[in-house]
Amino acid sequence: MKVLIVDDSQIMRKIITGVLKKLKVSDIIEAVNGQEAVDKVGENDDIGLVLMDWNMPTMNGLEAVKKIRANGSKVPIVMCTTEAEKEKVLEAVKAGTNDYLVKPFNPKDIQAKLGKFLSACVS
Repeated sequence: MKVLIVDDSQIMRKIITGVLKKLKVSDIIEAVNGQEAVDKVGENDDIGLVLMDWNMPTMNGLEAVKKIRANGSKVPIVMCTTEAEKEKVLEAVKAGTNDYLVKPFNPKDIQAKLGKFLSACVS
């Protein structure tokens, strides 16, 4: 399964990549902003999961989720962000995210959260 990591922080992309590799995910692509994410989802119909940051330059994660959904993609999207307020979580869900993970998180948090999406995509 192909996973798209969308985050403007190179360090965060490396952390998430490390966790995914421990989960035996080897097909990983990256984007540094929401516009790149929209483009990559449009170009790759085999993406099985998107991990999306909220606060990024060019286009934020929330707008990217809205565009991805408007383009008809049903790919699971997990918002990974520091935005922890209940209103933000609800806003992300309304936009079309499938789940929400608040930063900072430890590798076990992301492993548990992503495990359900990864096993659903493999089975």
